[in-house]
Amino acid sequence: MEETDKVFTGPIPQIYDRLLVPLIFQPYAEDLAARVVAARPAHVLELAAGTGALTHAMAARLDGASIVATDLNQAMLDIAAARFAGDARVVCKQADALDLPFADESFDVVACQFGAMFFPDKPKGYSEARRVLRPGGRYLFNVWDAVARNDFTAVLLDALAEVFPADPPRFIERTPHGYHDLGMIELDVMAGGFGRPAIERVEKRSRANSALDVATGFCQGTPIRGEIEARAAPGLTAATEAVARALERRFGSGPIEGGISAFVVSAER
Repeated sequence: MEETDKVFTGPIPQIYDRLLVPLIFQPYAEDLAARVVAARPAHVLELAAGTGALTHAMAARLDGASIVATDLNQAMLDIAAARFAGDARVVCKQADALDLPFADESFDVVACQFGAMFFPDKPKGYSEARRVLRPGGRYLFNVWDAVARNDFTAVLLDALAEVFPADPPRFIERTPHGYHDLGMIELDVMAGGFGRPAIERVEKRSRANSALDVATGFCQGTPIRGEIEARAAPGLTAATEAVARALERRFGSGPIEGGISAFVVSAER
């Protein structure tokens, strides 16, 4: 992972929230929230909350439980905090998942939606999650499957390779979709002090109003934006349009849909 992979600033958080959350994050937020609810927690810690997709899904289902939603990126967390203004059950707090500012055994469940891939030291991140869990508590997180199992992402990367043949942007492949080796995930989780985790592949359908919405979400609402802007012509708008044309060739014009795939990991303290 490169340092720029963690940069979600400028217009990125707003575009991410408007286009990518409903496209790829909401289906898995609903899935993970249901798993959190099944554990019947009173106190939940969320890591890498982003703009609050999972936070919202959990808050809608958890009666009486408190949620502390954390993220390293304040610009992302600001959107989540605005969404929960006035809701005393939800507290948004900037925090590093590798150095959590919470006491030992403070939470019943720790949940993390598509954040573990960004941990520079994954066993350390898992160790911190275990530290703040109460005995019998559960750590639930999800990570993306390989690019080949995620239709829109596969077309995106092929299109960007055509636009920038000498040096295509690799953020999506390198980081969000770069942590899908189940053996490695198991070893990292156990290195963090947990027993062998349960891992389940979960497949969903991703839907958008247009190919341009998908292209804009990925090219302008993620750190791919910085990679494109750092390269020579044709520039951000032209690259986004090229990706949109590639998506239209594959999925058609108008509303489109494709398959998405991720792994859900569950570990008990």
